[in-house]
Amino acid sequence: MTDGAGPPALGVYIHWPYCARICPYCDFAVVRDRGRKGEQAALTDAIAADIAAQAGMLGERRLVSIFLGGGTPSLMDPDAAGRLIALCRSLWPNVGEIEITLEANPTDAEAGRFAAFAAAGVNRLSLGVQALDDPSLVFLGRNHGADEARRAAILGGRIFPRLSLDFIYALPGQTPAAWRDTLSAAAGFGAEHISPYQLTIEAGTAFDRAVRRGAFSPADPDLAAALYDETQDALTTLGFHAYEVSNHARGEAARSRHNLTYWRGEDYLGVGPAAHGRLTLGGERVATETPRGIGDYIARVGQNGDGLAVREALGPRARAEERLLMGLRTDEGVSRAELAALPLARLPELVDAGMIVADAARLRATPAGRLLLDRVTQMLAE
Repeated sequence: MTDGAGPPALGVYIHWPYCARICPYCDFAVVRDRGRKGEQAALTDAIAADIAAQAGMLGERRLVSIFLGGGTPSLMDPDAAGRLIALCRSLWPNVGEIEITLEANPTDAEAGRFAAFAAAGVNRLSLGVQALDDPSLVFLGRNHGADEARRAAILGGRIFPRLSLDFIYALPGQTPAAWRDTLSAAAGFGAEHISPYQLTIEAGTAFDRAVRRGAFSPADPDLAAALYDETQDALTTLGFHAYEVSNHARGEAARSRHNLTYWRGEDYLGVGPAAHGRLTLGGERVATETPRGIGDYIARVGQNGDGLAVREALGPRARAEERLLMGLRTDEGVSRAELAALPLARLPELVDAGMIVADAARLRATPAGRLLLDRVTQMLAE
């Protein structure tokens, strides 16, 4: 499902791997920001060259979104961000609106800095608030306090046309009532988009090591399910619609256009270290991946022109499984035509169980199905 007419839609994801602090739950490709000015300038040059090189592989495209993610791209020089944004606009002219998102931490919320990013073209701020009480923020290893988070959200809403707030829930000892209070407070900042994510213990992270040595225990499944239900109820009451499992928007225009590119199976470039992409080339769906190491990425761009360490054509079944996994996350669901390579033998069982709604054209997960989406998609792919 796409919006608009003309050439195929294209999103651009730019990975900026630098952080002031590495959070204990994070398993992304990130490094500490200190003492890396020269490297950052070289990385900006490499990203620009990679964008231009990958653009040369594509036919005509309609640029719909640019997403500066990481890492902490709000640590970038705003001029560097503006350079990359301008390059994308020049390579894929589009007279329509382009959503340009910057991920930011509250510690970078300074009016002049935010204004510089807005002047560079950023029109959507995705702010990593994560919690609104100091004990939770300390537990999560964040380098900002609750008051700082509130000020950043208010400032971001004043400077950028669109504001999204990220939160992490299912923390040890968290109650549904306390979580509901957090969501109510978040809605009061004027954000039109809220992304609540359950705390996941990823292998190899500091939290993984802490759990294995008994420092804390993750929320049990029943509490996690209760907090998920509280999320849906609270945000619905506050005027948000759950258009995706972990993303809630006040109105269709407030949805993340860039993330919809992923969930709809549209094309997107991935540039920067450890970035993934999906491109339609010569009628094939091609998965791309860049080197994880910053130096390796810069070197590869210098040697090959582009940063692609992996460029793999996906077969019919792999394409269908990917569409199933991504499409069922949204309220739009996924078209049957895109799942033709899958037998879907257990679909009637899931429909009877109230997990899936199916018609002649599409499959959609019900609220009950979204709660068990990993299992539902596994059964459909069998």
